[in-house]
Amino acid sequence: MKILHTSDWHIGSTLYGRKRYDETEQFLQWLINTIENHSIETLLVAGDVFDISTPSNTAQELYYRFLNEVSRTNCRHVIVTAGNHDSPSFLDAPKALLKAFNVHVVGSAAEKGGFEVLVLKDGDNNPELIVCAVPFLRDRDVRQSSEGESYQDKENRLVEGIISHYQNVYEEACRERSDLGKSLPIVGMGHLFTAGSSIYKRAGETSGERDLYVGNLGQVPADRLPSFDYFALGHLHIPQKVAGNEVIRYSGSPMAMNFDEIHQQKSVVLVDIDDQHVDVQTIPVPAFRQFKQIKGDWNSIENTINKLKEESFTGWVEVIYEGQEAIGNLRERVYKLVENTSIEVLKIQNAMLFNAVMKQYEKEVELQDLNPADVFDQCLIDHGVSDDQKVVLKGLFSEVCRQISEADNQKE
Repeated sequence: MKILHTSDWHIGSTLYGRKRYDETEQFLQWLINTIENHSIETLLVAGDVFDISTPSNTAQELYYRFLNEVSRTNCRHVIVTAGNHDSPSFLDAPKALLKAFNVHVVGSAAEKGGFEVLVLKDGDNNPELIVCAVPFLRDRDVRQSSEGESYQDKENRLVEGIISHYQNVYEEACRERSDLGKSLPIVGMGHLFTAGSSIYKRAGETSGERDLYVGNLGQVPADRLPSFDYFALGHLHIPQKVAGNEVIRYSGSPMAMNFDEIHQQKSVVLVDIDDQHVDVQTIPVPAFRQFKQIKGDWNSIENTINKLKEESFTGWVEVIYEGQEAIGNLRERVYKLVENTSIEVLKIQNAMLFNAVMKQYEKEVELQDLNPADVFDQCLIDHGVSDDQKVVLKGLFSEVCRQISEADNQKE
């Protein structure tokens, strides 16, 4: 069977206020063509289908139109699991209808692992593959609270709960395979953070995937997860093997979610699998929009923009001024340079000003340049909180952030 693994579409996402529906639509059409060109039989979408839990009508239209078009190809099965950005109840709502089109949706974690075990059948109704379709596991899905437990206790309980859930689902899949009496491959799906995996960061801020966990909270050791024949992961935006293992992979996001990701080669994963052999290769995803990140002093920025104008560059640009000279009208200078061109500057950041704000709050800075953890850390410093208290307060703050991110606005 030929399987295509993808994740983290984030349909409806924005970049500094600009909607990205056109890029998403182009990617989804490219994905249809890839499914046809490579004779894909099963498509795995490992979470974060949408960017927010209440997707717009346009985002929903792109999603359902894609599923309709897939049903017209030779792809026999589509399996969609929820990520931390998705509303489990929203994804689950049409699952009975979508199942008629061989689209299997698992939005919510099941109390019994068997509900996440899918036996896929070929055109002659013979079992051909077992998939353990595990959605993003929220704290409430896997951890029992205990009075007086420490921050470290909570972390340990969360990780152990995630591991236990996957093990239960895998054992159920093995029992299912035994009952069928066939040597079927078992594929796992997950949306989680495995320990040691890469998150791309720019100095001083978090980039790419919005961190759901702070510090080590929620990082699961890969060697404690079941030995699936292939493990299709989502959540991290960088395509990568986990612990060097060819068959445990993050497909990564198909589009650069911010300017720090623009130099990454985005991809989907093609898996050719049978009961004896697994062959894995990546398929590069083309960039559907031009991006440029410009850093340096004023002369460097000016020269780079002039070069882009000569090249008739059409796309989105981020400008980060790193010079030592104080420039009070940086924004006006940049906009003047790109006037009457096809260059669209989405963000201008004065690094010298930004650093001054982070240290002394002497100047104003746009809120979008800060994330909640940055602001909270600075508040702790400003109020002279002791190091011991900082550890506790940061743990509590991460709990609050996680609970907010886990809120399912679609659930009644």
